[in-house]
Amino acid sequence: MLATFPDVTLRKTKRLRLRKPSDSDLPFLTDLFSLPEMVAHRPHPVPDSPAQSAARLARDLAHWKQHGFGRWALEMGEHPIGFGGLSRKEGIEGLNISYHLHPDFWRRGFAGEFVDEALRVAFEVIEAPRVVGLVRPVNPASRSVLERAGFTFEGEVEFEGAPTLLLARYPSCGA
Repeated sequence: MLATFPDVTLRKTKRLRLRKPSDSDLPFLTDLFSLPEMVAHRPHPVPDSPAQSAARLARDLAHWKQHGFGRWALEMGEHPIGFGGLSRKEGIEGLNISYHLHPDFWRRGFAGEFVDEALRVAFEVIEAPRVVGLVRPVNPASRSVLERAGFTFEGEVEFEGAPTLLLARYPSCGA
């Protein structure tokens, strides 16, 4: 069932443009997830095949169609720099936040800027009661981004066959 809240297909921050992805994003997505550093924190750190990237994009588009929100293509100007957004995951209470920036854009504040905007959408537009971030213990940079945005550690869960830290943020928490 499609949500009944304002359109969130396009959002802007100081430096980023967040837009609903399209089929034309497949080449960038395929290139992004073919990079070893993009999959280094997975239980099986193997780059995605083009077919896996196409399946990822299809899932993202289906999520948008079903829920009215999802993972955005992240751009700086007209240049794609990553993907990230909010999604519903089976077995997870609340919305899941995820972000994948091209390594050329790491350590420049883009992840934090994105997370702040995604939280605005989650709490002010979608009115979610909770947002969670699932972070591998070997990825302290991602955990740090979420903690700076007001997420707190709630425990360790098994996710996709590996131990994963679950951090959560609630609407009343200030970043």
